[in-house]
Amino acid sequence: MTNPTRRAFLGAAAMTTAAAGMGGRAAAGFAPKSTDVGIEDVSFEYEDYSYRAPLKFGGIVVEKATILNVRCVVRSRGGETAGGFGSMPLGNVWSFPSRRLSYDQTLAAMKALAGKVRDLTAAHREPGHPIDVNRDLEPDYLKAAADVARDLDLGEPIPKLCALVTASAFDAAVHDAFGKLHGLNCYKTYGPEFMSRDLGEYLGPEFKGEPAGRYVSTRARGKMPLYHLVGAVDPITRDDVEKPIGDGLPETLPEWIDHNGLTHLKIKLNGDDLDWDVARVVKVDRVAAEVQKRRGVADWVYSLDFNERVPNVAYLVDFIARLKADAPEGFRRVRYIEQPTVRDLRAVEPHALDAASKSLPIVIDESLTDYEALLMSRDRGYTGVALKACKGQSHAVLLAAAARKFEMFLCVQDLTCPGASLIHSAGISAHIPGVHAIEANARQYMPEANRAWAERFPGLFHVVDGLMDTSALDGPGLSAVP
Repeated sequence: MTNPTRRAFLGAAAMTTAAAGMGGRAAAGFAPKSTDVGIEDVSFEYEDYSYRAPLKFGGIVVEKATILNVRCVVRSRGGETAGGFGSMPLGNVWSFPSRRLSYDQTLAAMKALAGKVRDLTAAHREPGHPIDVNRDLEPDYLKAAADVARDLDLGEPIPKLCALVTASAFDAAVHDAFGKLHGLNCYKTYGPEFMSRDLGEYLGPEFKGEPAGRYVSTRARGKMPLYHLVGAVDPITRDDVEKPIGDGLPETLPEWIDHNGLTHLKIKLNGDDLDWDVARVVKVDRVAAEVQKRRGVADWVYSLDFNERVPNVAYLVDFIARLKADAPEGFRRVRYIEQPTVRDLRAVEPHALDAASKSLPIVIDESLTDYEALLMSRDRGYTGVALKACKGQSHAVLLAAAARKFEMFLCVQDLTCPGASLIHSAGISAHIPGVHAIEANARQYMPEANRAWAERFPGLFHVVDGLMDTSALDGPGLSAVP
């Protein structure tokens, strides 16, 4: 297993920072490709949805979402054009948590930033591969985020994670257009025939000579298990239902398991009450075991997500020990724990998570905003990486390569992505070797946003035997033709 030394870490981080600052503007020494594209036009619009049931994570209850839809047109060096489409929930509660700003204020900031991202992207005329276009533009996006925070007098900076989420639909639209221009699925466009630069230019000398395409699959995997979310306020049994929704969809965990034949459950935990967290997993395991026994299912699994709420590593170690003692079979079913500690990795001591990661993969999520963060997370004891479409297609491809080279545990996490954004997220899951399941929460919380897509992608939006069929995700671009 590759394990960068401290010197290698600092060197790679410095190289990454320098490269991000230069991006495509530092084209000297790299032969242009005839396949390169520049941006011709960019437009966007919003869709608003209410959740059918509240979702609690990170100590906050969310009941609505704004979807950003982006269309772009790219032009090749030979003058050919093609359109692309990208879509993503803005996810302001997750990407821009604030103790002083309201939901409406953080959402307004993301919308203001989206306008600036649109203008910056539309002005990018220098032809390149979509990953180079994104690398060239990201420093400008981050500067625009700082400008928005100042112009709106927010009193605090817009986090880098928030800027990535805002820009992700634009990045997706460029990748989608690039693939459609060449009549190929995006995952067939990450080799040297389309990219002038190898991974060494993005991730440092350890990757010199390696194409990004080495670490992705050019064919979607096919059927993959669905991770069903058990939110922190979701009813487990009928006794937990205070006010029935009555819309015909399941409302309790047994009903959902029967409805979709579920075998994978993701359990949200609060991280501020050890007794509650342990009891929550024990209850989910007890109820799931009763249902699965009735169904004749012997194997099912869990993942656990603290959403960075664990106050200290001792809490996490105690949680693991308590769960082992109170529900040994339930603990055996846990595949990984997602982002238990604070978002700021500099506030976490080196090797702090080593003791916990000996028991289970500990996966970085909210903190993972660039390659430097991935390296730092390994230094802290994280052993896995959560990829997310909402951080950008370019981000996912590059960090998947790094995680695979370092032999880290891999998963793809959701941002309650509906419609085209789910197709994008599922495409990452289906094309990154080592990812074993798909998280798709919109079917629980925003089913209305999926309706227009369900007939065109029935295997993805109609879950049978706990599986989603991703075989249709090898179409041109990102496969989601609007």
